[in-house]
Order: sequence, then structure tokens, then C-alpha cells
Amino acid sequence: MYQPQPFVTRLAFKCSDRPEAQEARERLAARYGDVSEENAQVIVALGGDGFMLESLHEAIASQTPIYGMNRGSVGFLMNEYSEDGLLERINAAERAVIHPLAMVAIDARRTQHRALAINEVSLLRQTRQTAKLRISIDGKVRMGELVCDGALLATPAGSTAYNLSAHGPIIPIDGRVLALTPISAFRPRRWRGALLPQSARVTFEILEADKRPVSAVADNFEVRDVMEVHISEDRGTSLSMLFDAGRSLEERVLAEQFSA
Repeated sequence: MYQPQPFVTRLAFKCSDRPEAQEARERLAARYGDVSEENAQVIVALGGDGFMLESLHEAIASQTPIYGMNRGSVGFLMNEYSEDGLLERINAAERAVIHPLAMVAIDARRTQHRALAINEVSLLRQTRQTAKLRISIDGKVRMGELVCDGALLATPAGSTAYNLSAHGPIIPIDGRVLALTPISAFRPRRWRGALLPQSARVTFEILEADKRPVSAVADNFEVRDVMEVHISEDRGTSLSMLFDAGRSLEERVLAEQFSA
């Protein structure tokens, strides 16, 4: 039997350190009330896309849905800012459920570092020397040597971010694939990357690591001097973003493919 979802009334407001975000938080909290994040049905994040990523990471344990409003610069992951009818907008919002990437990075001291990435895991050269990477998919070497500035593995939600800037493909939000994209590939020069099934387990090995050091970055978590990086999608972790009706994340990703 269908059970209607409870009407959202308990909101927790959080904001970036931008003055306009902090002022907006004060006005909205006074108007709609402000409960702790532990007691909130929805967290309202005020800032830009970077702050939305921060908020999603902080909500991993509670899995509380996040409704963002743009008080930053880019705002691709945010709704338009308006102080009117907020409860009605949230209750009519469309939900996007995403799964992060799980990264295990092993550094030169053989220490393991674990992190989750909502957008992408990127490998980046640390010096003037190009990086040399060996790429394996599900235990099979697919590229013995990629000479480049770096490479990244992006989720559908992250495909319009760094991945797109590196000329990677935009993936529909419900696409069951990940984007493996080189960053300024030198050899093979014409390699544009690959689309991988969401179940793929990707391993990067750093060749000539002493001469050509590489860092690994999972969203905003960086590990320097890595030797190996293992990445797979974490299907056991679900994160929810809320978007105004008619402005879903799926619609935004689709529209981005036709933008000038």
C-alpha cells in the first residue's frame, strides 16, 4: 500500500563563509526555524558547488537529503536562491541519488589512505615532469603506459565538473558508467579516455614514481607521492540531493550537453 512521504517541516541551515551566504542563513533561519542537523528532515546548504560537495561529505553518515541554494559563484548543483515558499519548494522537489567513488591510495611509505569522492578521483603530476601511469581495469592491464599531466575517474554527477574541463564525456545522471579521462595526454597523444561500467575496479600504478611524483585527489582530499591508487564505486553509500521541480539534476546534465 502506498505510504505518502511526511511533509518536511524541520530544516537545518548551513552556509559557506561568504558574507552573502551567512546573511541568507540568518534570514532563512529566522523565518523557517533552524533545528540541528541530527534532527533535520532536510539540510539547506547555502553557498556554491564546492560547499555543496562539503555538505554531502558531512551528510554521509546520516544520509540526510540536502537542498542547496546558490549563494556562491557556479551553482550547477544548487537551486536558485529565493526566500519565499521554501517549504513548498522542498516538498515538491525532485530527488537525485548518487553513489560516491571509494579510493584507496598507497603512498611511498606503503601507507593506505581511504576517501570517498562524489565528483571524481584525479591523479595529478606534482612537478614539471609528466606523469607515467599504468592503468588496469578489473585486474587486467588496459594501458601499459600513459604519459600525461594526470588522469581522472568521474561519476555521472561529476562528469560536468573537472571531467568536462578535461574534455571528458558528459554522462546522464542515471547512466551506469564511469568516465576515465586523461589530462593533457602526451602518449598516446590521441587517446581520449574510456567509458567503464559502474562495477569496474580501476587501478593506477605510478611508473618512475621517484622521478615523476603524483598526487591523488578524491574531491578535496589529497594524498601526495602515491604509488598505487585503487578506485571503485561504493554502492553501499547513497547521497540525496533535492532539486526544484522541472530543474532536476538529470535535466541539468542533459541541458549542459547543448550549451554553447
